[in-house]
Formats: sequence, structure tokens, C-alpha cells
Amino acid sequence: MTGLATALPKQAWLWIFRKTFLMMGLSVVISVIATVVFMATFSAGVNMPGLLISIVMPICLGGPMIFTFAIGTERMRYANQQLARLATLDGLTGLFNRRAFASAVEKYCVGPHRRGVLLVIDADHFKSVNDRFGHDQGDEALRDIAHALSLTIPLPGLVGRLGGEEFGIYLPDMDLARAESVADDVRRAIADIDFRPEGISCPLSVSIGGASHEKPIAFRALYREADERLYSAKQRGRDCVALPQAA
Repeated sequence: MTGLATALPKQAWLWIFRKTFLMMGLSVVISVIATVVFMATFSAGVNMPGLLISIVMPICLGGPMIFTFAIGTERMRYANQQLARLATLDGLTGLFNRRAFASAVEKYCVGPHRRGVLLVIDADHFKSVNDRFGHDQGDEALRDIAHALSLTIPLPGLVGRLGGEEFGIYLPDMDLARAESVADDVRRAIADIDFRPEGISCPLSVSIGGASHEKPIAFRALYREADERLYSAKQRGRDCVALPQAA
């Protein structure tokens, strides 16, 4: 998840060849025009050997240079593209990181005539997983949880890791009744994970708090409300969902 791919994809190579042929063609045209003008002005007139040289030389000399330059340019563009993508992802789970998730949700929240539901999900008693089996197994549990979240949420929902064992889900244009059903699906999906570090069964569960909006709102305010309900869910015994009451 955190490394850069060094091999260019097929699409990049197609772009390199197209650019190379286009630039070579343009070079040949310019060379032929310049040769014709030069021979017509300073010699007895246009001749075939001169035209052949004006065509062959740009191809033989310019072709390899253009091809090499195109490869270098595309490698740089592809690397920058990967870096930009990696900057938005959590290195452990492959989900949006907190900043990218908050930014994406904010775009939904501040738009006109928008509604949606934010779910904040926290793994229950996660410290005990790390204490019993080590942080490597704890990381594996987080990856399993992230995978279950990705498979469970309906599109165009967003999912991200907010930090530690806390995750976020944003459900755009969704009412509370449907969001509660999604939250319960998430809770059951996590409970169904067969997590067996060192061959020992270790059940996983999550508590979920949620907040909804039907008008523009800042992500920070929406998150604060969902986080308060997450705390309420923890107080109620964990492995449960706490959402606002539908109007």
C-alpha cells in the first residue's frame, strides 16, 4: 500500500508511443518544409536526395531522443499521480486517511440541498487484542475490519480510518431509517469476522455513533455530534448502534 509501482501501465506506454510518433511526424514536416525552402532559395531547386535526408535525419536522430524524453516525462507524471493518491490513503488499511475522508465528506456537507449521515465506528476492547496477541495481530484485525466496512457500505458511501481503531462512514443523501439499517449491517459484518490470531478465536465487535444533517454543515460539527453518540453507545454496553431519533 505504501510503495510506488515502478513499471508503467499499458495506457502510459500507449501515450508514450503516440507522443513519440506525433513529435517525429511534426519534426519531419518542419524539416521537409525548411529543406524545400532552403534548396529553392540557395540551390538549383528541390531534389530527391535532399528530401530523403530531410525525412530520414529527424527520424534517426530525433526519434530516440523524443522516445527517451517521453518515457522520462511519463515516469515522472505516473510517480506524481501515485504520490497524490497515496497521500489520501491510510497506509495500513488502504482506506481514506482522516484528512482525505474529512475533506471528501466536507464537500458533500457544504453543498446546497444536501443531506446525509455520518457514522463513527470504534472497535470494542481493542487494546486487549494488542495486549494479548501483539500489535502485528492488532493491525491484521484492523485490516479485516476495514475490508468488512468496504464490502458493507452502499455506494456512493465513503469510508475512512480516522485514527487508531476508529473508522468513519459517510452515507450521502440517506435518511436515518436507511442509515440505521446500514449501521446494523456493519455491526453484524464485524461480528461475523473469523479472527483467529495464533489459532485462538478472538471475536471482534464495534460500537457505532451517528449524526445526520439536512442542510449544509461543517464536518467538524457533524463529527462532534456522531462522536458523542459513539460515547453513548459505549456506555450502553458496546456492540451497539446509537443514532439520533428520526423526526
